[in-house]
Amino acid sequence: MKTTILRNGVKVRQRGQGMTEYIIITALIAIAAIAAFSMFGGAVRSQVAAMAQEVGGAPSDATVNHATAEGNSAAQQATQKADMATYNSNKSAK
Repeated sequence: MKTTILRNGVKVRQRGQGMTEYIIITALIAIAAIAAFSMFGGAVRSQVAAMAQEVGGAPSDATVNHATAEGNSAAQQATQKADMATYNSNKSAK
């Protein structure tokens, strides 16, 4: 959309500003989603697997315990100090 704005008496056209803002917001949402999934992805996967086993009629005690362990691990990682100095020490080896 072309917009004409007067700045100090001079007409200025702004093009593509809305699209650029939309791309930046979309990128920030994607980064936040990736961070959340990497933090809680294992717990969610384990919970879905436990539900699938229960629906299939199989016992899911081991899978539920794994989901609990993944949730506890995510909670522990969330409380750790996270900055550039501790980046390599906080990485989980999976």
